[in-house]
Amino acid sequence: MEKIEHIGIAVKNISEANKTYEALLGSAPYKSEKVESEGVETSFFRCGESKIELLEATDPDSPIAKFIEKRGEGIHHIAFAVTDIWAEMERLKNEGFTLLSEKPKKGADNKLVAFVHPKSANGVLVELCQEIENK
Repeated sequence: MEKIEHIGIAVKNISEANKTYEALLGSAPYKSEKVESEGVETSFFRCGESKIELLEATDPDSPIAKFIEKRGEGIHHIAFAVTDIWAEMERLKNEGFTLLSEKPKKGADNKLVAFVHPKSANGVLVELCQEIENK
């Protein structure tokens, strides 16, 4: 694990949350995008070397919608940058962590992502992120 890549925050209304975080951080989001496979709309803010990712559900059956229904708005996950997501997934499996998928998938912000089950990490959903190399 190289560094904290971003902190994901589940929100009910991304337009309103963008205004809040613009005021809080003193800058506008640098990127917004939909991730159809996860049923979310995202906004990214820079905060020093790290980022904040706001996530609004676009599908009532999405993980973010279920999270908000159960827990309300708030911190959803902590993402760590990795150089080799496959090797890191294997290392974590060997350490006894439970992964939510067998292989990484395309996520937001040009990343391959994989998640560690919160029950394996003291109640925290952990995301692994590897930059996708554009060739």
